[in-house]
Amino acid sequence: MVIYIDNEKIQKIYMAAFSENQSLKPYNTFGIDARAKWLGRFSSAEELAEGADWASARPMMILGGGSNILFRGDFEGVVLLNEVKGIELLNEDEDYVYVRAGAGENWDGLVQYCIGRGWAGLENLSLIPGNVGAAPMQNIGAYGVEIRDVFWELEAWGIGERAVKTFTLSDCEFGYRESVFKHRLRGQFVILNVTLRLRKQPIYHTSYGALRDELGNAELSIRAVADAVIRIRRSKLPDPAEIGNAGSFFKNPTVPAESFEALKAEFPGIVGYPTEEADIKLAAGWLIEQCGWKGFRRGDAGVHARQALVLVNYGKATGEEIYALSEEVLQSVRLKFGVALEREVNIV
Repeated sequence: MVIYIDNEKIQKIYMAAFSENQSLKPYNTFGIDARAKWLGRFSSAEELAEGADWASARPMMILGGGSNILFRGDFEGVVLLNEVKGIELLNEDEDYVYVRAGAGENWDGLVQYCIGRGWAGLENLSLIPGNVGAAPMQNIGAYGVEIRDVFWELEAWGIGERAVKTFTLSDCEFGYRESVFKHRLRGQFVILNVTLRLRKQPIYHTSYGALRDELGNAELSIRAVADAVIRIRRSKLPDPAEIGNAGSFFKNPTVPAESFEALKAEFPGIVGYPTEEADIKLAAGWLIEQCGWKGFRRGDAGVHARQALVLVNYGKATGEEIYALSEEVLQSVRLKFGVALEREVNIV
């Protein structure tokens, strides 16, 4: 269906489906009271195409759970909320089940749905905020597991191609908190659904010290692992429903092994983990804490008291205030350690 923007009657039909000058505060976990010039919704590729046609002469942004975004100001264009729903078992074989979920489904809701049916692979990713569509975009990960470990394929609508395209594991070009959708194809596709390949017989990933300690002598099961992850996350991370935040604001940086040894000689307590590429991944939270930011607060913008990786909005902070604080954190880590941090949160 083609919608012509210069058709006044059709313009009016689709204008009625959009809210004008709408607050985005309910749609971002930072709780920033930015406003969208126009706000609409879609629950299918067809509705997305219609909304995109109506918005074609205006700036457009797709918004999911709003859990990885910081609005520095108002958005003078069209925001489309991704509300593609549904969870279904597509196929299964002797070892695996193949589960497809709409991009607008809540991520942890999907995790708990799968755990409840004995499908393994997502338990370490429990309680990560946001919707399913953001999972492959960010290649979300926690406690030794990333989305690419269980990913099978996804369908996305091409804004330029105006057609649905299937992306396989290799097509997504997953890296540490990275995918092709964050760089080479940024802004070109809208994820509609994601298919995961989950195990009927679990393989447990419990090597992380905090998770191993939390499990203790408990009998291993995917539910036990999920519950341990949930307890850890709740003890360390603020609930966005209570304090505005987007989880980890910065990525853990990687440095060459020789650079890590030099840093360790100067800072014996520095925390680092080997990667598959033979580099060392540093704990960004430790670096930030050593610069004195943990628990810092200026007005309603701050650094969380229990996890220095998390910037928070205590109520009425603006996106610009949060962003300015992140700049100060970046500069201080660079000056003290010579390490460049990178924001994990998308800035608008």
